[in-house]
Amino acid sequence: MSAATDFEKTFESPCEVTARAPGRVNLLGEHTDYNDGFVLPIAVPLETTVELARSRDGRNHYYAEELQERAWSETGGAVPSGFAAYLHGCLALLRLSGHHVDPVSVRVTSQVPMGSGLSSSAALEVAFLRGMRELFRLDLDDVEIALMAQQAEIRYAGVNCGIMDQMAASLADSTHMLFIDTRSLERKLLPLPPRSELLVIDCGIPRKLGESMYNLRRQECEEAVELLGIASLRELSDLGQLIKLPRNLAQRARHVLTENERVLEAVKGVHGCRFGELMNASHMSLRDDFQVSIPELDLLARLLQEQVDVYGARLTGAGFGGACVALVREGKAAEVASNVLALYREQGQQGKLLVPQ
Repeated sequence: MSAATDFEKTFESPCEVTARAPGRVNLLGEHTDYNDGFVLPIAVPLETTVELARSRDGRNHYYAEELQERAWSETGGAVPSGFAAYLHGCLALLRLSGHHVDPVSVRVTSQVPMGSGLSSSAALEVAFLRGMRELFRLDLDDVEIALMAQQAEIRYAGVNCGIMDQMAASLADSTHMLFIDTRSLERKLLPLPPRSELLVIDCGIPRKLGESMYNLRRQECEEAVELLGIASLRELSDLGQLIKLPRNLAQRARHVLTENERVLEAVKGVHGCRFGELMNASHMSLRDDFQVSIPELDLLARLLQEQVDVYGARLTGAGFGGACVALVREGKAAEVASNVLALYREQGQQGKLLVPQ
């Protein structure tokens, strides 16, 4: 007799389906997705794995290995707290969309760190929806999965997010940048600049989107749109228009306009040095105009930017903590990471290498 699997130990029944989805890092296009703008993420080689089986008692059961947390919910019942809210939301939206799904038992394991800006929530949602698609043979394509995952996060986890993270988790790979027009959802895979590779370092300060200023930043963008009388900040074409706005709203809008321009230049196929300059400019804009950086991210970005083998570096994700991403000369990521982490520790900080592993 074979030994019981971890799923069987957790739920006393066999796993029926296993599904996975990656985390992502965003190279350019931060806080532009909910403004109908352009984004440039890439999947990272870190995955969330979801094991599924039909539940035996009519309730949905959830277990997260890394958190050592259990939760449950009933169909149509109250939304559970924590990680289970995302899964409950996906289940609710599947049913609202007319899909017949039975209650399930779910075991989650993840390599994607929470609070690091690699979108662990989108990886969880997409992996779960992929598993549900397989288990119940649902007619769902990858874009529909991304859209449903986004709505689960907005409506059930309380984070008014854009579509980038879920699209990246559902459609990106770890060797190509995924350019997305978030208004039309048109997309294409593009190579990284020649002779370059990526480096991602966690600054050691986790962020929690639901408790951060993220929703406020989105609200400020919406206020700017209303005052300008346009459909979205995507419509901005001239910095002169910003004179109509209060200072803080003008700053937010200026970031979105210039960030869109940086993405559109990058996707034309610039060399590594120019791509790095665009990343550096993006960090400055996120720090000064969008005001989502923190001192630890600024320090880490500066230490990376000062390395001779780094083309450019910036915070990645929503900000308020998390990680920095750097575009590095090919073959130099490990050396740069070692140097930068040592310098970062000398400043009393504790960072962690996320990519490459």
